[in-house]
This record gives sequence, C-alpha cells and structure tokens, in this order.
Amino acid sequence: MVTKKKIIFPREFIPIVYLLCLLSLVSMFAVTSNVLAQEPKTNPLCSKIDKLSSEVEGKCITWRRDFHQNPELSNREFRTSKLVAEHLRNLGLEVKTGVAHTGVVGILRGKKATPVVALRADMDALPITEAVDVPFASKAKGQLEGKEVGVMHACGHDVHTAVLMAVAEVLSKMRDELPGTVKFIFQPAEEGAPKGEEGGALLMIRQGVLESPKPDAIFALHTWYSPVGTILYRPGGMMAGVDRLGVVIKGSQTHGAMPWLGVDPIVVASQVISGLQTIVSRQTDLTVTPAVVTIGTIQGGMRWNVIPDKVEMTGTIRTFDSKIQKDIQERFRKTAKMIAESAGASAEVTIETMTGVTYNDPDLTKQMIPTLERVAGKGKVSLATPTMGGEDFSYFSEKVPGMFIWVGIIPEGGKTIPHHSPNWYVDEKALILGIRALSNLTVDYMASK
Repeated sequence: MVTKKKIIFPREFIPIVYLLCLLSLVSMFAVTSNVLAQEPKTNPLCSKIDKLSSEVEGKCITWRRDFHQNPELSNREFRTSKLVAEHLRNLGLEVKTGVAHTGVVGILRGKKATPVVALRADMDALPITEAVDVPFASKAKGQLEGKEVGVMHACGHDVHTAVLMAVAEVLSKMRDELPGTVKFIFQPAEEGAPKGEEGGALLMIRQGVLESPKPDAIFALHTWYSPVGTILYRPGGMMAGVDRLGVVIKGSQTHGAMPWLGVDPIVVASQVISGLQTIVSRQTDLTVTPAVVTIGTIQGGMRWNVIPDKVEMTGTIRTFDSKIQKDIQERFRKTAKMIAESAGASAEVTIETMTGVTYNDPDLTKQMIPTLERVAGKGKVSLATPTMGGEDFSYFSEKVPGMFIWVGIIPEGGKTIPHHSPNWYVDEKALILGIRALSNLTVDYMASK
C-alpha cells in the first residue's frame, strides 16, 4: 500500500506562492493580448467571398475552356469581348465596348462612390499551334502578317479573362455591401498589336480607361509556373521594361575581292555587336539592377562574292529601372553610331518601348500582403524573383498605384512548362484562388480607406 505524502509549505512561503501565481496570470494575459493585437483584422465580407467563389468556380472553368478552345489574336478578340460584355451586362454593370478596338470596361458601383479599385485581365492569344492533348484544345487558325498561323492561349490569358468575369459576378452579388466602386478592365493586345496597328494598355489609357472614375489602385494577376495554390509578389520592379531595337548599318557595296573600294557593313555590324555588349558589362551598375542587351537577328548580303551596301539587325533591351532603361537606350544609340562612323559607315537606330517596368507600388504591396496570406494560406505566399519578361500592365501602374501578382498553375508532381510553349498547361484548381485573391484584394483595400 502506497501512502500519499502531503506537501506542506511553511507559512512564510505562502505570500511568495501567491505572488508567483499572480505574475504567471499577468504574463499569460500579456502574451494573449499581444498575439491578438498582431492578428490582422479579417474583413467581414471574406466569408461571403469564399462562399460566392465556390459557387461560381464551375462557371469560371467552363468559360476558361471555351476561351481556350476559341482563342483570338491581338486586336481580333471579337468573340471573347462579346461574351465578356454580355456577362457584365447581365450582372447589371455599366458596360463600355470598343475600347482600344476590342476592349471592354465594366463599372460596378457599390454603396459608396469611392474608393475606386480597378481590376485588369488581358484577353488575346498567341500565334502558336497547340500540342496539348485536352478535350478543349485549340484547333483555331488566324492571319498574321499575311500568313495563316495556329492560335493558342499559351500564356494564360484565357484564365485571366475567366477569373475576372467570375470576380465580377462575386462582387456584383455584394454591391450593397461594397464601400466603393470597381472598374473591370478587359484588355486586348497585351502580346502586342499587329504591325501597323495600335493597341493594348497604352491605347486604352489614351482613350480614357483610367478616368471617370479614376482608380485609386489597380490589381491584376498572371498565371505562373509555380505550384498550384501558391501566390508570388514583389515590391518594386517585378517584370522588365522591354524595348525593341532596330539597327541599319549602311556601307558601300563593292566586289568581295576588292573590299578597299567600298565600306563593308558586315564587318561594321560585327564591331557594333561587340561594342554593344560593353554597355551592360562595363557601363551599367549591375549592383543596382540587372539588365540585358540582345541582338536577335542580323541580315545582310545576297551573294557570296559581293559586299552588300547594308546590314539590318534587331534586338531587345531589358531592364527593371526606368532611369537605367533610358540610359541604356542612349548608350545604345551612341555606341552603334560612333562605331559605324569610325569605319566610314552610318547607323540608323530605332528603339521602340514595348512595355515599361512592371512596378508594384511598395506601400500598396506591403498593405495587401496580409490579404494574400489569408487567402492562400500559411507558407503559400512568397517573394518572387524578377523576370526579364515584360507586361504592359506596366502602363497602368505608371498612372495608378498598382499590384501585380503571379498565381501558380503547375499541378502536383507536374513539370515546369514555360509560357508561350505549345505544351502550356494549367491546373484549373488555380482558378478559384485567383477569384478569391482579386475579390479579397478589392474589399480589403476599400475597407482600409
């Protein structure tokens, strides 16, 4: 038989025990208060967004598959824009069509006029023949520069359009609770307008898409080759500014056996190419930002024994800083012209800015990170590595504080397939995350004002 021994404290210890218990309770209260204080406030509309997002998910997938099976090239998004406009009208939104040729803008007015949040999706497809074996694979054909080409959504714009249509449906069912206005921007020609045409974000802006009402902030998402269920973001430069280069080196044609009687533009072009490489390697502070100068094509000459009169080159500049972008442009012009002149030739340089730097407003990004973490879950939101790819969302974020995010689309166990590939594949589980992300960013931003 085991007998329990009573623990007896001396009377003089009792006040000390009471004091220790009191200190323990105070400490527990302080820790609990601190934890509660650190927890982000949850917008009461979040649970309603989750419910409505689940209800519209099936429709969103159906829309995405329809757009994927019926893709349209830049400035030719006639069917896509018609379906988008009909959907927005059915939701009771104010709708404007024909913006920048085929763009659609819908306005949803909540219980207050401000703040105004803009949400943007791009609609155009690429001149690529699809190789993915899915029931809704594209068999579409289109005309590009007089040639018949395959057409495919190989960059996820079908997802972006379908997701924003779903977000419009979710938020329209909450209009009486929305403390502001939402402007839905469905943009054509993000991949670039056909030769000889204007289009895309820049033309939409010139036609007043950011006026009446003017947005206080703008958000957009893009499919990305990261695991499904993840979201990536980056304050500052996230995608590069893109310039398209053209250089014509003019020499003097002569017989290949007597080069001294002319000026050889092929040799000059090779010297120019070598000189251009020093712009990044020797003249640009790469501790500030990465940069790339690439010559992608070079064409000159028609016969093996004739020195031609000119050589034509094309290429690109990629940067993450608008000041450095302009600096490299000037250095490019100066380098090409002076090297050509030193050899008795001339250089005609054209530089066309295709997109600016896709820049996320640092303060807006910091403010909205808790929203993304709540939507995606712990460990599913991370800092993105900048990419040299470009996006003309940059023109919107030059005018309005913007935030551009990437939503992962690689299925579990799947392999990475780059954008613009005929094998581009999207795990459609990503769509509901996109719906919830854009919807929550909208209502959380409005609630903060």
